[in-house]
Amino acid sequence: MQNITKKICWLLLTIPLLSGCGTLSQMSSPEGTQELLTHESLDGDVDSVVRHYMVQKSVPGMTVAVIHNHGSPQFYTWGVTDAVNRYPVRPDTLFALGSLSKGITAEVVACLVSEGQLNWKDSLATLLPAGTPLSKDAQKITLLELVTHTSGLPRQNMDVPMLGKFIRYLSTGDNFYGDLDSDNVLNYLASWRAPKDKTPQYSNTGYALIGYILKHKTGEDIQSLASRYIFRPLHMANSSFTPQKLKGYPQRALGHAGDQPKFIPRGQLTPDWHFSNNMVAAASLYSNAEDLAAYARYHVSVTHNPLLDSVFDEVRNTDIQRPDGVQGIAWTTDFIGLEKITYQVGYIGGYSSFIGYDKEKGNAVVVLQNTFNWSNYIGIALLMDMAKKDGLTPTPPTSALNSRQTSAVSGQAQPRAAAQPGA
Repeated sequence: MQNITKKICWLLLTIPLLSGCGTLSQMSSPEGTQELLTHESLDGDVDSVVRHYMVQKSVPGMTVAVIHNHGSPQFYTWGVTDAVNRYPVRPDTLFALGSLSKGITAEVVACLVSEGQLNWKDSLATLLPAGTPLSKDAQKITLLELVTHTSGLPRQNMDVPMLGKFIRYLSTGDNFYGDLDSDNVLNYLASWRAPKDKTPQYSNTGYALIGYILKHKTGEDIQSLASRYIFRPLHMANSSFTPQKLKGYPQRALGHAGDQPKFIPRGQLTPDWHFSNNMVAAASLYSNAEDLAAYARYHVSVTHNPLLDSVFDEVRNTDIQRPDGVQGIAWTTDFIGLEKITYQVGYIGGYSSFIGYDKEKGNAVVVLQNTFNWSNYIGIALLMDMAKKDGLTPTPPTSALNSRQTSAVSGQAQPRAAAQPGA
């Protein structure tokens, strides 16, 4: 019995190592990447590094958007949505974004704070319904701690039922975050004890609580709030937390196994993950390269929307120290040499995503792929490549809202055909 208990404890400890987490992402370029980034043109570098990656990782389809020196977005596409439908991936092809959802959600929260509906110092004792069982430590968790992953809450609940769901996921690809999606997430807080040091620690639990809080405090769901504060003002017509309603959903990129799930062959289709309650705000967003390029551009240029300009400025300047950079409101910033690269990554079902920018130089990159792979270094590599080409002379910013249209650059790569989990 003791051995079984030890085995269960060991497996519980390994869940974060297997299930998916931003800290497990391979953000640094593997050996040989620099040899692919030696073309005279940025187009050549993008195409070279992505084609190499797709063959290496057996990725059916990818799309990349690049903004260079505040210029118009340039789009690059390779491959197909899946081996059955074989729709060519285009700049408007929808992908599941997983945890990139958290960036939108956090900025919605920042809008509500700016308007006075919420306060960063609000604690769970006042944010949750009266009578919610909360430990003394849980009562003190603040809204700012939730959005910056500094509450001390774990990535997910670590219990035997979660273990069983996760083990099933490894061979089926099925969603195992059902408890976080339900209001059972509140039950975890009754006996929760805070860690000694509240260093940044990625937490789906924290963002599931934000989803609950938004509905409780505003009476609206995240889709309604995001539409009002983010999507409509920024003309993001193809982004939604309820993606089934989007016009391009039937032709979306379908998710495939890669590094995860462990026991599904690489390149095989995996089930879509669907949420209906609290995890919607944490992981349900679908979008495309066109909308995300515009969204990224608004973080390096002005929008002329006073509320969003102030919110994006606050997001950029909320810095909590990490060993190799800082943690902000949803966004992470790494200091790489002389560069300051701010980014988010997302993993869900059979997808991996990246969005990042270099504020000083006005550069931004979006990378979407329809395979779950920990290797998410392409975005960082391209941002560093542009910084190297740029030297140290930034170009003055232009208005983001005046540069929505751009031409697409398309290339059809030939990855091996299909023959995190999480958020």
